[in-house]
Amino acid sequence: MTDMDPRNYYDEFGEDEWERLDRDPVTRMEFENTTDYLDDHLPETASDPESSVPVRVLDVGGAAGRYACWLAERGYEVTLVDLSATQVDLARENAAARGVADRVTARQGDVRDLDFGTDEFDAVCCLGGPLSHVVDDAERATAMAELRRVARPDAPVFVSVIGRLAMLRDILKFVVEDSHGLLVPVAEDGDYTQARVEELADGEGWAECHGFRADEFEAELTDAGLTVETLVGLENVASRMKRELADADEAALDDVHAVVRLLREDRTAVDCSEHMLAVCRA
Repeated sequence: MTDMDPRNYYDEFGEDEWERLDRDPVTRMEFENTTDYLDDHLPETASDPESSVPVRVLDVGGAAGRYACWLAERGYEVTLVDLSATQVDLARENAAARGVADRVTARQGDVRDLDFGTDEFDAVCCLGGPLSHVVDDAERATAMAELRRVARPDAPVFVSVIGRLAMLRDILKFVVEDSHGLLVPVAEDGDYTQARVEELADGEGWAECHGFRADEFEAELTDAGLTVETLVGLENVASRMKRELADADEAALDDVHAVVRLLREDRTAVDCSEHMLAVCRA
């Protein structure tokens, strides 16, 4: 049985987490749509960073540094934290390889207990689903409150999580013969755990995670004291279409991108997306 502890999973996953966001048209949609909203809502960086106070961004669960490097290349001073020691080492290596090591600090940390002061950051990111790996409801509430605590008042907070309906489609599309016993429990509460996989499925498990419905996601963020301004379905109608789009020609992909952008703030499209992004204010 595969170890489904998220820390161990991402230690073993290694550089694949960096490559994940550029390996096919659908994962690129996740990254490109996310950075569209970062571009629109992040505070502006100073025109001369050498002589001005830097804009500080916390990247929680930032893994191998894909978003941290993107932010640093645009002049932000980024602090990345991640549970996985392997991912933290990779983030440092990737920042150095891209010439932004002076603007990226990477260290181990836990979203449930962030080792930073209150109101410390000008923006906070938790992207790619780290909060989904906090399966316990009470611990996840603590984690969301931590994201709120370390952001200065009115700072933008960006959070993306894994969608529950897409998780169910994964089972239906790829492993239904071995894992159909998971369908009803995951549909009911969103929890994909090692205990459930061992009891109800014959296949290998992924990392433990919680899949969200859109209403639930918004309610939990609001309960944590965040104001949700926009929910975004990052892949929406293209969710789980990686194989089908892998060999699509450029014209077809352009149209897919266009319809995903068109629908990305549609509530139904958010709910069916592999990853849903919340743009919030602290």
